[in-house]
Amino acid sequence: MSPKLRPWQLIVLIAVLCAAAVGGVVWHRAGALTTAALLKRLPTEDALVVYVDFSALRRAGILQLLDGSKTGEDPDYQTFVRRANLDYQRDLDTALVAFAPTGKFMLLRGRFDWDSLRAYVAAEHGRCEGSLCRVVGSAAERRISFFPLQAGLMALAVSPDASAALRLRTPVPATDLELPDAPIWLSIPGAVLRGESLPTGTRPFARSMERARSVTLSFVPEGNRLAARLNVRCVDERDAVQVASQLSDTTNLLRSLIEREHQKPNPADLSGVLTAGAFRSEGRRVIGYWPIERVFVENLLGR
Repeated sequence: MSPKLRPWQLIVLIAVLCAAAVGGVVWHRAGALTTAALLKRLPTEDALVVYVDFSALRRAGILQLLDGSKTGEDPDYQTFVRRANLDYQRDLDTALVAFAPTGKFMLLRGRFDWDSLRAYVAAEHGRCEGSLCRVVGSAAERRISFFPLQAGLMALAVSPDASAALRLRTPVPATDLELPDAPIWLSIPGAVLRGESLPTGTRPFARSMERARSVTLSFVPEGNRLAARLNVRCVDERDAVQVASQLSDTTNLLRSLIEREHQKPNPADLSGVLTAGAFRSEGRRVIGYWPIERVFVENLLGR
């Protein structure tokens, strides 16, 4: 069993793609904003929110897995790196992204060559007015806008609204999203859990959590591998017990289906990850855990 999508690659590419239009920024003097403070600036309602701590992944040796992967071989990406002098593996520290109904909203922290970025945007027929810069992306409805929040911190949006990035200037009403202690995490809305674009084999698990108040999936280094941790907030304790039971039953069913085919779960593909899951309820929460072997990540990245 192999996934149709490449979620690890997609997460890492978020910062690459959104950085492609960044340029013409100005330094702002202010105290560094925490991740919690940045989260309050994003439109999180019905949004898939993704956080990536690139600096932590570098220290853990995980980001280096992308060296020589298909991501690095992409000619458009290589052209961008050469012309803008910006490489996410080297220059980005964190990315906080909201995939909202009104567009994609991003807060990027890192080290940037502003002169090269400005030249790149000018070459793409973009323009800046004051600190706000705008450029059209790969399609007319993909209008990219951005401006500096602080030194080394960029606010960027991709939306039909040419000035959508301005929504990130000030905090919005408090969000109830939690911040996992992990270098990669996703806050997943019900619309994604009910969607048909999930990797093969994951949909039965997603359906078990459709009614949850919130679903957070985080990824942390664990020795020479990764671990995925699930945190589901349910309406009440009874619902949490039911969700944990459904997730466990789905895992057991998947194991039995594989055994019926006289096969074994393969740690190098999604079958090995999903069948290794363990779940329990704690009050109104469901806690889940999947070990992810290094070979699985390498396969996703085309190594």
